[in-house]
Amino acid sequence: MAINTAPIKWAQRSDSLYLTIALPDVKDETIQLTDSELHFKGKSGDKDYEVNIAFLKSVDSEGSTYKVLPRSIQMHIMKKEKDEEEFWPRLLQDKALEKNQVKIDWDRYVDEDEEEEGFDTSNLEGGMGMGGPPGMGGPPGMGGMGMEQMMAGMGGMGGMPGMGGMPGMGGMPGMGGAGGGLPEGMDMEALMKQMGQMGADVGGEGEEDDDDDDLPELEEA
Repeated sequence: MAINTAPIKWAQRSDSLYLTIALPDVKDETIQLTDSELHFKGKSGDKDYEVNIAFLKSVDSEGSTYKVLPRSIQMHIMKKEKDEEEFWPRLLQDKALEKNQVKIDWDRYVDEDEEEEGFDTSNLEGGMGMGGPPGMGGPPGMGGMGMEQMMAGMGGMGGMPGMGGMPGMGGMPGMGGAGGGLPEGMDMEALMKQMGQMGADVGGEGEEDDDDDDLPELEEA
């Protein structure tokens, strides 16, 4: 089956590039970004597509992200030479390839002398990291999540809830500091009231028996 060349749109800021692979409903994608090249393969509809491009200048693959959206794949790629703080004259080393495959993303385009802020990357929230071999950006669904975020989402690995000690481990009053926690959902005050009620019931039965013993004997007429 013939492999088609995927269309690319791009825009830039002084510190980064924004690339869009304009294919809807992409599946089975593999994306590899190095500091000099971008390679993509994927399926859209019933056709196979690919991208193999070499950037005009170096990029920072480790600091770049991408996300597969319903109507496209969008990438925020950081420039390597940030000290230069200048716009690239074009995206690719190969002028002919750029003319045939790459278009300006006019929705994100600004002139160099009109740049006021970076790209709006809200579409890339939860996106995957791009550095490393294909598929190393993070498992599906992980969204390029950092270890710190992962730990926070799991409630922390330093101890699961309840591992620090159950309520009542210090001992109940009068038990000499014996261990044993309270039943879940019951506090000490409720337990004491329940124990007091049980004592009152037992005491009440005993008092009734004592009253019977204290009755005077009936005299015979």
